[in-house]
Amino acid sequence: LACHSEAYLHLLECEAYLRGIQASFKRGLVLLRVAASTESQISSTFLNSTSESVAFSFARYINGFGFSSLSNGESSPNLTSIRYFHASRETLARRKDDPDRPLSHRESKKQAVKTKAKFSKRDKKTDKPPAEAPYVPPPRLEKTEKRMAEKTAEVFDGMTLLEFSKRTGESLAVLQSILVDVGENVSSEFDAISIDVAELLAMEIGNNVKREHTTEGLQILPRPPVVTVMGHVDHGKTSLLDALRNTSVAAREAGGITQHVGAFVVGMPESGTSITFLDTPGHAAFSEMRARGAAVTDIVVLVVAADDGVMPQTLEAIAHARSANVPIVVAINKCDKPGANPERVKNQLAAEGIELEDIGGNVQVVEVSAVKSTGLDKLEEALLLQAVDMDLMARVDGPAQAYVVEARLDKGRGPLATVIVKAGTLESGHRVVIGCQWGKLRAIRDMVGKPTERATPAMPVEIEGLKGVPMAGDDVIVVEPEKRAKMLSEGRTRKYERDRLLKAEEDRIAELEKREAESEEGVFRVELPIIVKSDVQGTAEAVADALRTLNSPQVFVNIVQSGVGAIFQSDLARAQTCNACIVAFNVKCCKISSAYARVKVFHHRVIYHLLEDIGNLMVEKAPGVSELEVAGEAEVLSIFKVLGKRREEDGVSIAGCKVMDGRVFRSGLMRLLRSGEVLFEGSCASLKREKQDVEQVGKGNECGLVMGDWNDFRVGDVIQCLERVVRKPKFISSESGAVRIEC
Repeated sequence: LACHSEAYLHLLECEAYLRGIQASFKRGLVLLRVAASTESQISSTFLNSTSESVAFSFARYINGFGFSSLSNGESSPNLTSIRYFHASRETLARRKDDPDRPLSHRESKKQAVKTKAKFSKRDKKTDKPPAEAPYVPPPRLEKTEKRMAEKTAEVFDGMTLLEFSKRTGESLAVLQSILVDVGENVSSEFDAISIDVAELLAMEIGNNVKREHTTEGLQILPRPPVVTVMGHVDHGKTSLLDALRNTSVAAREAGGITQHVGAFVVGMPESGTSITFLDTPGHAAFSEMRARGAAVTDIVVLVVAADDGVMPQTLEAIAHARSANVPIVVAINKCDKPGANPERVKNQLAAEGIELEDIGGNVQVVEVSAVKSTGLDKLEEALLLQAVDMDLMARVDGPAQAYVVEARLDKGRGPLATVIVKAGTLESGHRVVIGCQWGKLRAIRDMVGKPTERATPAMPVEIEGLKGVPMAGDDVIVVEPEKRAKMLSEGRTRKYERDRLLKAEEDRIAELEKREAESEEGVFRVELPIIVKSDVQGTAEAVADALRTLNSPQVFVNIVQSGVGAIFQSDLARAQTCNACIVAFNVKCCKISSAYARVKVFHHRVIYHLLEDIGNLMVEKAPGVSELEVAGEAEVLSIFKVLGKRREEDGVSIAGCKVMDGRVFRSGLMRLLRSGEVLFEGSCASLKREKQDVEQVGKGNECGLVMGDWNDFRVGDVIQCLERVVRKPKFISSESGAVRIEC
């Protein structure tokens, strides 16, 4: 019994050991031959046991626990497993070639991977030919999203970094890293930063800036009004200013029209006060100048000629004043002329929505004459009364805020800018930033040319000392020290260049899409590249805008460059490279060498002469539109039949015609009309006059005509001769100064 108990315990241990080997084999941790050898050792050990019954029981158990069945993932106790302990290479080869043998785990896995391959070969079907389908181009992806509008951040002097972060939505860590890069030391988010540093931060993170200024604790004093004189061309705006200040500027202007924005301080003789006047051009091309004048002014004097009445630029001036929310004072000029009718002008203005005092409104109307100098005292009284009602005040202390009215490049003094001070005091020696330009003010001169040390609010002055020519309409800010002014200028330059490139890319894509659409419609456009050089920045911009208005479906103007100053060799080289012409407006040109003899240079001092020349050049370069035109008509008077040699159907019908209008020529396209209906169109096979072949027959002459395959002529038919002509566009200019090219 003890022997049996001991053997039974050994049996249980072996069973647990075999179960562990089986689990390890299933997980791939034990090889098959190791398991088989282990089984053989255990079997031999128990077979030599003293207990026959235990040995017999274990032998029966071990026969059903075959390890060889584990390779197939099966464990069948009723089947005797066949194990290959010593297999030769020939035996293994026969097993591998046996199709009915069970696959091992590794072989079945390889087969599954092979059937699921990504680039498995497919059987080619050769019984059917490949389908022939027409090529369908992929759909064009339309641009659905535009460039996101930049966020505008309102900044002020003394704001904390935390407040700036809240307004811009940028994290404090990013802002502090930018401050370290620009050389500013801010230890805490509650530290105050200057308005210039705030603008630098805003530009670095891609935001626009709106500066807010406070007048708390500063001295506020009354200031003179800034009055802009606007109106239609040749209605007497400059002559009215000449009468107010006893000058003769209008007589010295090219073409008798104003083409620049002029700023003057006029002392009123009656009250002794001074008023700052801005004289704006009245020509249609200078719309942007008038808009800038309305933006900086306090009062708009609308000059209307009593004999002409309300004109297109008069309506445009009214629109500019309304958009700038500026009050209007109407001055009806030329009341001394025989055809003057001030009442008609008042009715026209009332029809445009101007509420005059005569009809119960609040817009003052003054009848004046610049030539006779009548009504000027009433105009002065109206302007001062309007200024008193507005209660114009400005701070005098602190850094100046100014507005660029005009900018130019002087040969001896360098870049100059005409500015009007809006608040504060501008002094000589200040470092200023104007747009993308900066500099230290070297000199300040009033509009008479007299040097002055300081400029107070509403005072127009001319400043010099800038590094470059600024743009008209830029704001002037005082920045200290020089390092910060230079850094602010560079930041603005980078932002301006980035915005310019983005806009240029958008314009280029729009132009390409437009060209593709036009090419599909069969329209071909020619490019006319132009380089614009002018004496002042505002005029150069106005000339470029005026040239762009000449764009037509056949020719479009591409402004390659627009700048200020004389024409140099670099401008000629650039024009020759891009095959452009140069427009020189009120500037001189250097001596043109033979290398640039092919470059066209247009010198002009009057805007409408320039537009006329460029318009004629565009008409000359335009490809024109090809179309059919009726060159002549002939009436069929008789019909002649020429029979064929073999049969009657081979004969030819000849129409005896008389040319009633125009001319009929052999190379033209013939059209047969019967009772107003077109029956046939084709070429002319033969044209004869008095039995002689001719190329054309004029009006009143008779001829014989054969038309292609048409033989069914009848007396009274009308034959039209069509010729293909190329129709060029036309340059049209109106009395108001507006020009266009009509195709």
